[in-house]
Amino acid sequence: MVDQAFETTSVRMERMCLLTFQAPSEDVDRILAEVVQITPLTMGNYDSNAWQSGPGIERYRPLEGAAAGPEATLRKRPGTVEVSFELPDEQRLIERVIETIFGSHSYQEPVIRLQTIVTARSRGLDDSTNPNRWWNTTGDWKNKRASPDADGGQP
Repeated sequence: MVDQAFETTSVRMERMCLLTFQAPSEDVDRILAEVVQITPLTMGNYDSNAWQSGPGIERYRPLEGAAAGPEATLRKRPGTVEVSFELPDEQRLIERVIETIFGSHSYQEPVIRLQTIVTARSRGLDDSTNPNRWWNTTGDWKNKRASPDADGGQP
């Protein structure tokens, strides 16, 4: 497996860390707002870059010592999502981000995972005529950019 940086014609493959956490969907904006106070989550010419899954069902049973107290039955919480974003492989920064997620999370034991990855960054080549790029089409991303209600951002 490749575990170091390299370049192709179009991209630089850089060593980074992928941080993933799970949370109720209603908590995500609050948590990410705290994270971007520490690091802008930059990818090329974009910031605030994160990925959020669709909602799923988290399954757990509180044991002795849990804030809710021990329970005999399994809990199923709908609306839990997974969020991931890339960070530079810098331990002090990663520690601050993890502490921020932990402090702004609603759980006693938040699920936070960290993986070392090699990820692509554009080398900034001129692809202004590439017919596959969203800005060269009439696709939904182009239309959403002009909308005041748009989430904006990178497709």
